[in-house]
Amino acid sequence: MDELSKKALRLEYLTVGYNIAEGAASIIAGHMAGSVALAGFGFDSAVESVSGVILIWRLRKDASEQEERLEKKAVRLVAMSFFVLGAYIILESVEKLYSGKRPQPTLPGIVIAVLSLMIMPMLARAKSRVALRLKSVSLAADSTQSFICALLSMTLLFGLGLNYLFKAWWADPVSALIIAVFIIWEGVEALREGA
Repeated sequence: MDELSKKALRLEYLTVGYNIAEGAASIIAGHMAGSVALAGFGFDSAVESVSGVILIWRLRKDASEQEERLEKKAVRLVAMSFFVLGAYIILESVEKLYSGKRPQPTLPGIVIAVLSLMIMPMLARAKSRVALRLKSVSLAADSTQSFICALLSMTLLFGLGLNYLFKAWWADPVSALIIAVFIIWEGVEALREGA
């Protein structure tokens, strides 16, 4: 394996490791605060970790026809999980808006969003540069996914920030609805990639 491929693998290991930590922290903090946006963000990170593991597997192997079929099947499963997650977040958000259930302001959630907003764009740029040099479509797609995660972080920070600073409880489920749209879009993109 050449040095560029090793760099791509290191970036993927870093992305998956960060996503697992971010996902676990977001789900726990989201549950504690009753924040559907934060919990949804965490579940999205978990699904992205699975996608990253698939890419690591691809980068480590020379692809045979059977492995390619397995990867396409795995990508379709990841896409379906994005759809299920998006639908769940929409239902939870609408229910919270309708019932008026107020999430607690969460400083840990804001910290998670800020960290992600700093880390994900750097990872996206680094993966994009390596993808161009390797001519790797899957790594380029993954760099786009990291950039989308940064956009999700911005949406999350907006919703959590409004709730924390101004007690605007509705901002949490509204930002969750925006996050759900991004997640469903990720599912559509994953299906295209699988095809």
